[in-house]
Amino acid sequence: MFSRLAAACLIAGSSLLSAYAQTPNTLSAQEKKAGWQLLFDGRDLKGWHRYNGKGTPASWKVEQGALHLDVPKTPRVDSPGTTSRDPGDILTDTPVAGDFAFKADFKLERYTNSGVFFFVQENAKYPKIFDTALEVQIGDDDLYQRDVQLPHPHNSGDLFAIADARIKEPKPLGEWNQLEVTMRKNKLVVMVNGYTVQEHDLTSADWKRRVAGSKLSKAPLASGKFNGRIGLQDWNTSVWFRNIKLRNL
Repeated sequence: MFSRLAAACLIAGSSLLSAYAQTPNTLSAQEKKAGWQLLFDGRDLKGWHRYNGKGTPASWKVEQGALHLDVPKTPRVDSPGTTSRDPGDILTDTPVAGDFAFKADFKLERYTNSGVFFFVQENAKYPKIFDTALEVQIGDDDLYQRDVQLPHPHNSGDLFAIADARIKEPKPLGEWNQLEVTMRKNKLVVMVNGYTVQEHDLTSADWKRRVAGSKLSKAPLASGKFNGRIGLQDWNTSVWFRNIKLRNL
């Protein structure tokens, strides 16, 4: 009798939790009160455009409420006689100025190598998005950890070419992970799945040394320009995003 009752309670509790689970790509009453805004509504790419261009690449598709970089099905031509894919880094139409909090869910598959960019400055003198922006790496950690020669092995939560995540807590491939990035009073904090993996004072000597020795040594952020657009990377591997949200602090 007890086991049947316990099972019934578990089923009822599970149903209750499901009933109150927040629908993806929506804002709860608490989020609205706190000032969060949706950057992706689960229906289209309104509010996004191609880096240093117009429109959005065909490689980014909205599928079942998720933003999917659908790599294998999207051929491109880079230059005459060279066939690959349409370069498709995208970024927000609206730049971010001042302190902010950002969060998004991301999902990976085997071989995924992608990232979320911050402080993006669109300019013809920066032909690639990674020439101008800070990249929070996301990807298949098991795959890239095999190359022990890499100083920065592309783990989720790494600041690419600047700092490795201090802990690694990825979920299995195919499950949704959570990324949170906060910028407050020049302090940058990165969290993956609820764990703080990066903390940096962007005015510190340590940070300046790291940037000076990186590919971003001539980027605007190297001189303390910590504003700009948020971008999503197309690095020729599939990745999914949802619940992309921003709050000005």
